[in-house]
Amino acid sequence: MSEPHAHDNAAAHGEDEHHIVSWRVYLAIVLILLAATGTTAAVSYVDLGIFNAVVALAIGVTKATLVVLFFMHVKYSTKLTKLTVASGIFTFLVLIGMTLADYITRAWGNW
Repeated sequence: MSEPHAHDNAAAHGEDEHHIVSWRVYLAIVLILLAATGTTAAVSYVDLGIFNAVVALAIGVTKATLVVLFFMHVKYSTKLTKLTVASGIFTFLVLIGMTLADYITRAWGNW
């Protein structure tokens, strides 16, 4: 009797095959990240008032999203991995929200 293949065993346990990402996709993502870095540097010389931080953070979040999705392979991962990433982002946002709530209310009534 022959042994079952690793693929058959993985399929029996509900594991997915690894997704092969084309080098063209990686090259496109790297070029987008380089362009976004150049954009961030160029925008830093433009006076946008209070929107300087907003634009820089928007570009940074976009770059981080691309890195997580493609270089960390979350886009092609299981639902559990996506849930783990989403829960980490949610926890981060809750902590930032609590920090900002504390910061804003420190001078409450002293205006």
